[in-house]
Amino acid sequence: MQPAVEFRNICKAFGPVQANADVSFTIAKGSIHGVIGENGAGKSTLMSILYGYYNADSGQLLVDGEARSIRTSHEAIALGIGMVHQHFMLVENMTVLDNVMLGAEGGFRLALQRAAIEAKLRDICTRYRLDVDPLATIHDLSVGAQQRVEILKQIYRSANILILDEPTAVLTAQETASLFEILRLFKEQGKTIILITHKLGEILDITDQVTVMRAGRVVGAVATATTSKEQLATMMVGRPIEGELPRAPFKPGAAVLKVEKLQLIDKAGVRLLADVGFTLRAGEIVAIAGVSGNGQSELLEILSGMRLPTSGQVEVLGKALPFAGRVDADGLPATFRKLGIGHVPEDRLRDGVIKDFSVMQNTVFGYQDRVRNRWGLFDFAAIAQRCAHLLTAFDVRPANPDIRIGLLSGGNQQKVVIAREVSAAPKLMLVGQPTRGVDIGTIESIHKQLLKMRDEGVAILLVSVELEEVRALADRIIVMSGGRITGELNIEEFDTTRLGLLMGGMHTS
Repeated sequence: MQPAVEFRNICKAFGPVQANADVSFTIAKGSIHGVIGENGAGKSTLMSILYGYYNADSGQLLVDGEARSIRTSHEAIALGIGMVHQHFMLVENMTVLDNVMLGAEGGFRLALQRAAIEAKLRDICTRYRLDVDPLATIHDLSVGAQQRVEILKQIYRSANILILDEPTAVLTAQETASLFEILRLFKEQGKTIILITHKLGEILDITDQVTVMRAGRVVGAVATATTSKEQLATMMVGRPIEGELPRAPFKPGAAVLKVEKLQLIDKAGVRLLADVGFTLRAGEIVAIAGVSGNGQSELLEILSGMRLPTSGQVEVLGKALPFAGRVDADGLPATFRKLGIGHVPEDRLRDGVIKDFSVMQNTVFGYQDRVRNRWGLFDFAAIAQRCAHLLTAFDVRPANPDIRIGLLSGGNQQKVVIAREVSAAPKLMLVGQPTRGVDIGTIESIHKQLLKMRDEGVAILLVSVELEEVRALADRIIVMSGGRITGELNIEEFDTTRLGLLMGGMHTS
């Protein structure tokens, strides 16, 4: 097949970090091409070079057979290249139509163009089954719908080469299936798709060819039909990935967390949590399973002190959490941390890190009082020593404490968050979507760390939409639907059909 994109000996370095080293491979026109690798393998850097965000230090880039020097994203768009980022580039208080027009207004007389562009967007949505209302406001749309808006922007701008960076990281299984239907339709119409993902099952399901990167280099390229998940994992990580991780026998201790009749009603009168109650014991992992948006996020926000419940009671180690009499949650997260509650939030960029601060600074956020000397001043030598230890112990790459954390890959940001919370030695660990957007090697590392904490007697409440993750980690599973608990299973009773019914709101015996 005719090549759509060719990378020839592409090199790119950021100071001492070599992000891409002599990268060469070809992407066939009209194909779905997967690019996989560990966090920090250089995938996103390479795609950013193709999209004009970065300029290669050396090497050659060919688009449709012609050598191109793409200096800006505007030049990439003019060549028919579009990119859907892992973190959406949308203005949330604007409509879909306004977001599509933003940066491509075409003149000052916007009112005259709006009707014509709206009609064109409706035609595109019908033709590609995008199911998006051009007049809807972004903040009113689901995550899956927002991603379709990003795709709509690229189609409107006549993209024939579409780059998708971790497109399913925040999607439900149903939204992922819908996205793949759209991508197959694109392929039928001759468009080229470049898919960056860590989910090997999706690679096998949707792609034609796969290029594997490790430490900034290409280590292999295979036809999807001739490979397997195990082979791809070994190529990515450089070693076989363990299947069933070792864990000590289940020996739960005393109750650490007790939740009784927890209710949450928002300002619009919508009941987000209804009579939620359960117990979590020391040395136990309880997983909250369910489709996103069914109360799991709100439950974690309450238990971590980020939000007040409407009513109900929560006890940690026999002490009632101080919700009563408060008008807001100001100061509660700090209070809860002092009670021994650790928290790995679902959205690391929004709640877990401050991306413009250094890695070292992010390793102490929330625990500043623990790194002061006897005069109340920050002990910077101790902070640096502690940070160096955490970066080594949790295999953060690059192990540079002074680099801005926003420059790290998503998986390495997640490692920093987990390292910070684990190092605080919590009695209760709240973990939201711990492996969202991270590679298979990092998933293994995070799972080992959580099981180690469980075996050491920590009580862990896990929220995950990945049923395989639930099966690998949980001792007990609580299923939520519509803000209610619809069922509870021991891990020995794990059954995807039964879980699916419970997640759909059907109580089963």
